[in-house]
Amino acid sequence: MFLIDTEKEFLSAFRSRDRKFVEPPKGTQFPLFVRDYLAWVDPHGVRVFLVFAPPGGKRPTGIAFRRDQQGDKTLGLRVCDWCRSSGSADQIGLLTTDVDAKRRVGVNLCLDLRCNERLESTTNLAGRNALDENRQLLERMARFASEALGLDLGPKA
Repeated sequence: MFLIDTEKEFLSAFRSRDRKFVEPPKGTQFPLFVRDYLAWVDPHGVRVFLVFAPPGGKRPTGIAFRRDQQGDKTLGLRVCDWCRSSGSADQIGLLTTDVDAKRRVGVNLCLDLRCNERLESTTNLAGRNALDENRQLLERMARFASEALGLDLGPKA
């Protein structure tokens, strides 16, 4: 769990290149307590936003994704790289984000980033510990932010 006190702090979780696209979810009030992470889709369905705190870290990190893969509706199941849930092309697809002005990275994820809800449901049905699964989910998010985007997720100085 982490706390975001102000909208300014909320926006500062995102890279400066992404802040112009970020609009807090409708009805967001500060201070904002976040249990695992906060994810939402913009009103136009083009961008998906994620704010999380890596395990052991208290500083929130934000990632602005684009839902680029709207034309590929091939049959068959896909698997989310973060929560390992399976679903159709309208549930799981490629989310991308810019690394810099010349490079973009993508990852196959739940298109609404509601991975924690899916994990809790499946782990509860299987009799496993949902807290462990959520921690692993946050570790995968942090690994993507660190390795793919080069973000420093260390403690705030």
